[in-house]
Amino acid sequence: MKKLTLAAILGALASFIATPALADGHCKHSKWGKDDEIGSANLVTPDQVMMAAKLVKKGQTHPLGIVIDPTTPAFPPRGMMLQVVQPNQQGGQKLNAFGYPGTYNDDIAQLWFGIGPQIDGLGHLGEDGLYYNCNDEKDFAKLTGLTKLGVHNIPPLVGRGVLIDMAKHFKKDVLDGGEAFTAADIQDAAKAQGVEIRKGDVVLFHTGWTDNKLTQDPKAWVSMEPGLSNDAAVYLAGLDVMAVGADTWGIEAVPPMKGDKLFYGHVTLLKEHGIYILETMNTGRLAKESVNEFMFVLGQARVRGTVQMIINPVAMW
Repeated sequence: MKKLTLAAILGALASFIATPALADGHCKHSKWGKDDEIGSANLVTPDQVMMAAKLVKKGQTHPLGIVIDPTTPAFPPRGMMLQVVQPNQQGGQKLNAFGYPGTYNDDIAQLWFGIGPQIDGLGHLGEDGLYYNCNDEKDFAKLTGLTKLGVHNIPPLVGRGVLIDMAKHFKKDVLDGGEAFTAADIQDAAKAQGVEIRKGDVVLFHTGWTDNKLTQDPKAWVSMEPGLSNDAAVYLAGLDVMAVGADTWGIEAVPPMKGDKLFYGHVTLLKEHGIYILETMNTGRLAKESVNEFMFVLGQARVRGTVQMIINPVAMW
């Protein structure tokens, strides 16, 4: 398959964003009320937390975030820079303020929060200037941070996680770039793997993309990806899940399958249903050990007004 260049991705995305889908400006408020800002996080209840805790039977834990550094490819122009410094310790100076000649390291980072393993908040992507719960970008998207829908508003996401191994379903180690899986594919794979998707679940898809491409061919990894079709996103939203994630940088097929809109699953999940998106999840071990059900816990950094955040959720079983 021909690789989709970064320029082509940006061009297609610009075309998509510039095309109003709601010419009459109609917008439907959230089922959680017109002032709601947390969407599917409303599904985190004491009963759900207790249910998820019962899934921990072996005491196993697994980090769902991958390790990133300044070489990690990301959707352009995103990136990061890290510096380790020893403040006020130049020339062999010691810190005597604490009664001993100590030394210490600090770190300074300049980075985009949308790099590597990340959560897309409800203020990340909308359509025709409108975002989740009919919020108009002119009213809340400020240069200094979002005044609504910020990631800092999201409470701890705790619930039942499920893994659907799409690579296994298609009998491959890794799906091809641009290879889409549909609602029917998800249903077939889930049934074959004994996975039932329930209300409030965190649904993760394993495609083999990051395990097989990130290190071996980073340019290809970020230039295309396998993932959801538009109808797959609609199907998952209809199940009232809490979050949808994958071991890819954008969860949807890039380039999209014929007839689909690029990244339109983001609109369906984020804008239309308030369902969070989890990108570049570390699913390899879960797939290898056939861990299809687990307790999912995420407490993201709470930086006021952020659109996205680098995360490291934990799977426990």
